Amino acid sequence: MRRVFLLPMTCIAATLVAGCDLKEVYPTAAPAVAGVRFINAVPDSGGAYGFDLRFVDELENNAHFRQGFRNAPATTSGVTAATGVQYKPTRAGQRQFRIFLSDTIQSAASTVIKDTTVTLVAGSNYTAILMGYARTGSTPSMRLLFIEENVADPGANVAVRVINTTGSAIDVRQYPVTTPATPLPGTPTWANVPAMSVSTYVTAAPSQIRFNVQPAGGGATLFAEALTLIGAAASSTAGPLGRLDIEALPGTTVAGSAVTYIVFPPSVAGSRAANFTTAGGVSVWDRRPPLIP
Repeated sequence: MRRVFLLPMTCIAATLVAGCDLKEVYPTAAPAVAGVRFINAVPDSGGAYGFDLRFVDELENNAHFRQGFRNAPATTSGVTAATGVQYKPTRAGQRQFRIFLSDTIQSAASTVIKDTTVTLVAGSNYTAILMGYARTGSTPSMRLLFIEENVADPGANVAVRVINTTGSAIDVRQYPVTTPATPLPGTPTWANVPAMSVSTYVTAAPSQIRFNVQPAGGGATLFAEALTLIGAAASSTAGPLGRLDIEALPGTTVAGSAVTYIVFPPSVAGSRAANFTTAGGVSVWDRRPPLIP
């Protein structure tokens, strides 16, 4: 009996050794990817947790999950930023994504709000903005804007722009924070920015910058001004004489950065959109400076 038992075990071991050639090379390659971010600017609808953007043509761990209205803004040190906005790596090429209601109820979570195909170029960044009103009869009606973020290098300056996701045209002024305080510019930096549109970039010297938003043609400021992303220059854990080993963060104080100020409408009372009773703005970065000069 012992010989009968050992013979099969010997055969199994021989088979395993023969099947595992340690000299065999299995090449792997990182896929070519682009960056995609999703901004929820729909003030009257959503699932219990907002919206989900998912690429559905292949399995990929890059879903923009539970994005509420305004992408969870938070104010820290005078800067209001959308904490839910980030570029996520996505395989380049022609890709299909859908935007769903974000909910724990299956019938709601399977509801498709938008379905589209886009072409992504490796190394490029893209922004998907869902904005407008989803409810029947409300204007402007909901639409999806998908743009490539190809801002030019501002060099020793910073680049700034505004995205207007509201249903009305606006005037926007950007100006540096100084001591004594810089007076509000007499003319807008961007005059009559149309509803649901993206302005051009302008360049400015690196500094802390505020945005002032008024109705087109002038009027009362629509909401309290806030600083845009400040950023931080590359630094060293060893102090001022040490080698730079902490990467720069994008912001308006760091040359080479590009920053967008997004203007949102108020949310509709009683809707699934988060309860923001007035218009508001958040800032996001579009272009990083050199990480370590």
